[in-house]
Amino acid sequence: MSIDPSSRPNPEGQPEPNPSSTAEAVILPDQDVVKQLLEQMELRFVVDEEGDLAAPWEEFRTYFMFRGEGDQQVYAVRTFYDRPYSIDDKPRLYAAIDDWNSRTLWPKVYTHTHDDGSVRLIGEAQMLIGGGVGLEHFVASTVSWVRASIEFDKWLTEALGLVKDMESEPEEGDDE
Repeated sequence: MSIDPSSRPNPEGQPEPNPSSTAEAVILPDQDVVKQLLEQMELRFVVDEEGDLAAPWEEFRTYFMFRGEGDQQVYAVRTFYDRPYSIDDKPRLYAAIDDWNSRTLWPKVYTHTHDDGSVRLIGEAQMLIGGGVGLEHFVASTVSWVRASIEFDKWLTEALGLVKDMESEPEEGDDE
């Protein structure tokens, strides 16, 4: 499906875009493209047993996944935060992630309750790539999503007062 440039509204005084000056390489990204990008970002990564690409950090793991086929293929960057919470923590988690989700574009964060009753957070951003995507847009989005995943972890730690909790815990061998 293409859009006829003459059918687009042009607000008065706005110059017409020049397609030749704004053209960028359109690709159908795959795991190899993401691996190259992670190498350029100097990030360590692994391929898990399901074939998904993951970049592990100390407190979370970020997965780079391709799902679907044809025009409906989706690229998702999903971060699984490792800090466990209890069911009783859900109200304050909801308040915190509602605040985050309303003020930021990505990652959108939600809770997942495991069978053992522990609650974990997951952040996610997605892009429809089935028809191809501009290489620069793909790279910029992936980099932004990774940075935002890291920022969310820092933000949540501060928002919930977890930094204070960790700093106030006595270290092993300290006498009080």
